Amino acid sequence: MSAYLVRSSHFGRLFMALLAVFVVAFSAPQAQAQVTEFRQAVAQAAADDPDLLNFYRERNFDGIWSTRSDRDRRNALLDAFAGAANHGLPADRYDAEGLIARLQSASTAQEQAQLEVALSRQFLDYARDLQTGILTPSRIDPAIHREVPLRSRLSTMRAFAQSNPAAFMRALAPSAPEYTRLMAEKMRMERLIGDGGWGPTVPGRKYERGDSGAGVVALRNRLMAMGFLERTNTQTFDDAIFGAITRFQQAHGLAIDGTAGPGTLEQINVQPEARLQAIIVAMERERWINRPRGQRHIWVNITDFTAKIIDNGVETFSTRSVVGARARDRVTPEFSDVMEFMVINPSWYVPRSIITKEYLPQLQANPNAARNLLITDRNGRVVDRSTADFSGYSATNFPYSMREPPSQGNALGLVKFMFPNQYNIYLHDTPSKSLFGREVRAYSHGCVRLADPFDFAHALLAKQVGNPEEVFQMHLRSGRERRVDLEVPVPVHLVYRTATVPADGRVQFRRDIYGRDGRIWNALAREGVVLRAVRG
Repeated sequence: MSAYLVRSSHFGRLFMALLAVFVVAFSAPQAQAQVTEFRQAVAQAAADDPDLLNFYRERNFDGIWSTRSDRDRRNALLDAFAGAANHGLPADRYDAEGLIARLQSASTAQEQAQLEVALSRQFLDYARDLQTGILTPSRIDPAIHREVPLRSRLSTMRAFAQSNPAAFMRALAPSAPEYTRLMAEKMRMERLIGDGGWGPTVPGRKYERGDSGAGVVALRNRLMAMGFLERTNTQTFDDAIFGAITRFQQAHGLAIDGTAGPGTLEQINVQPEARLQAIIVAMERERWINRPRGQRHIWVNITDFTAKIIDNGVETFSTRSVVGARARDRVTPEFSDVMEFMVINPSWYVPRSIITKEYLPQLQANPNAARNLLITDRNGRVVDRSTADFSGYSATNFPYSMREPPSQGNALGLVKFMFPNQYNIYLHDTPSKSLFGREVRAYSHGCVRLADPFDFAHALLAKQVGNPEEVFQMHLRSGRERRVDLEVPVPVHLVYRTATVPADGRVQFRRDIYGRDGRIWNALAREGVVLRAVRG
């Protein structure tokens, strides 16, 4: 056996990069028996894994890690394992040092074959983790309806065997620019933590212009450490601190007033370790959605209370939104679908859950309650409230439906945007405009209300008509329910991101309004993901 080559990885860690490992000398006649034994042992080791068995059968059970010529593959694999933590993956899961020890000690054809298949399994585990995440979303929270885009294991092995190993490993991570920016921010945050973080937290409950004293000094120092305030010796809440507070509030989705009140101070005092957790969770979430999102798509970030239209990676429209309330049966779920049409002057068909939980008790107390709603039977006939007796019904046997006809006061407003889905979630207008002025906008039954629904409709229709406002207004003025199809359906992604890194700005954070990211982080930690502090 030849000696192993020691070299430095590009992550700054030294590990053994193998020059020649359990070499099977296929050309030597006296080694043919060993070759046959190796191939038979590979078949036996892969027998319980259909994908690997098929892969090795296609190669006549020759290895891809086993000879001198496979050095680049081994080095690329170990190099990737050494850098796994940079992606927020559990580095111990891949056990580069343990693999090196096994490579050094394998001597018989049987041991070499078992290690050959073990390396392939480790490679496939790493590829899956980096491409599509280490967690199953629905197991973390039932409202996360995200089907991760798992790749074929057999196709992955075939492609790797035919590719440049290092380039293939680099291409495994999500290609979305947001992932790359999150990774860079993760490494920056790790260095910041290693250098001591942002210093002491800020005491007190509120600071505003003109205030002075130790609390203002602590606030000043914290804002400087965070990068929101240039270096200054001021001990008074002056214009510079006012500007820094407004920048901080904008970057954290807070009401922008330049005052460090309780909500702003709470966010200022969040420690960098918690922000690092949010970044790592966001990277895992990016892996869950690692597929093309559509040249034009709609991006609804639940935690940011916004709905945006993205064209070729550029935000072309944005509006504030109201999302589901924090009650478990009202939260807005996460999923992706395709918007097919909009309905102008829509009727509101009241969901069964709302009928039985909210309106049935009202009708039992007063048959004339909720007069804006029509009660209809199975044949669509309107029920006469004066002769109906609702007292004998329960949530399980109530036989009627309820519908609100088109009107200015309709719960859906004057337009809804449909991407038919099993969760009965859509985007729509609302008569409750005052809610859009609030900082936290979690009030709906799950659907997403838009602050500027008409402009949203115009932006969608502009791709198919030359005068979108006129077309929309024509349908609106009719007062009748009108369906308008989108000639090119638009993908819709309802996502939940508490950490984002815009292409032209600093990292932004949002509150974990449903606690989902906390549950994801706990699951990642159970899988072995750790927070790092990098000094220097």
